[in-house]
Amino acid sequence: MIIVSTDGSCLRNPGGAIGWAWVNHAGGSASGGAPSGTNQIAELRALLEAIRAHPSSEPLFIESDSLYAIKCASEWINGWRRNGWKTSTGGPVKNLELIQQIDQAINTRPGPVRFRWVRGHVGNYFNEQADTLCGQAARAIASGALDPAPDLTPSEPATEPIPLEPTTEPIPVITPAESVAATTEKVVAQAHTAAATPRRRVAATKTPAPDALTLF
Repeated sequence: MIIVSTDGSCLRNPGGAIGWAWVNHAGGSASGGAPSGTNQIAELRALLEAIRAHPSSEPLFIESDSLYAIKCASEWINGWRRNGWKTSTGGPVKNLELIQQIDQAINTRPGPVRFRWVRGHVGNYFNEQADTLCGQAARAIASGALDPAPDLTPSEPATEPIPLEPTTEPIPVITPAESVAATTEKVVAQAHTAAATPRRRVAATKTPAPDALTLF
């Protein structure tokens, strides 16, 4: 399985320079941007570039902190397609061109593509790497230090990443088994702690939001 983290950035949302990036958990990354756009466009472009950069038959697992982008690519897209690329009320789909390109990239890729939402800015190593790269790209575009990436059509897959400052820290490989083991260890530790703690009455509080959601 190929595991990739993606992220997008807009310096002054909406309308400012945008940056997108993907980071492969086994090594390798790419980033780029455009002179203007929105956060949503940047997040969608990051998904698209990640899919196009990994065209093999091996399953592709994409992590993103944008629930909007993930739902567009994995849930809402099916209804829009059935409805002639219109919303349920018959209105236009926002960012339709990008979403259609994502749809084609998924459907023409030999291997399956799955998505998972992760919380941003909580120390997730690969999410932070992608965040750094897309921020660098947006700032480089805004300053004129980097030429914007061309607008790609479905028939023009991305073949080369746009070079930016290389990361100095090596990206470790995290396998799904290791991830499950770490989660299990954490749950067991919490269970032991809870069992050893005397029960007491506490005021009801809201359950905090999870750091990740089920795969789409």
